[in-house]
Amino acid sequence: MNVQEQIEKYIASQPEPKRSEMKEVHQLILQALPGCKLWFEDGKNSENKTVSNPNIGYGSYTIKYADGSTRDFFQIGLSANKTGISIYILGIKDKTYLAQTYGAKLGKASVTGYCIKFKTLKDINIDILEAAVRYGGGAQNENVK
Repeated sequence: MNVQEQIEKYIASQPEPKRSEMKEVHQLILQALPGCKLWFEDGKNSENKTVSNPNIGYGSYTIKYADGSTRDFFQIGLSANKTGISIYILGIKDKTYLAQTYGAKLGKASVTGYCIKFKTLKDINIDILEAAVRYGGGAQNENVK
């Protein structure tokens, strides 16, 4: 199964109304980041044990570790969680930027250093979410772990 098929299967596995909202956010991210690389992480480790929620990934950035090794990873992530939807915006060095820039204008959402979490799309300002995604898609910082 290719990445697009994995993404479609993952979204289709969500109960309504989350399924429709995941489709809408997926399309919003694709429009905000045209031509971006798509990823799908199933949330399982090398022993096939679930260690995180599955993630749809968009874009790419290189993580640089302290030992000099590197790893490519998605820059924007989309995931269903128990109470709603999470958008991960990775590669931002300033961990206060998302909350300070978008938090108050976003609506009913929890905004941390790299995650925007909300229950339903009707609780948030879609234009502000799109602005955050566009910003994140352009944040090509190298992170050191």
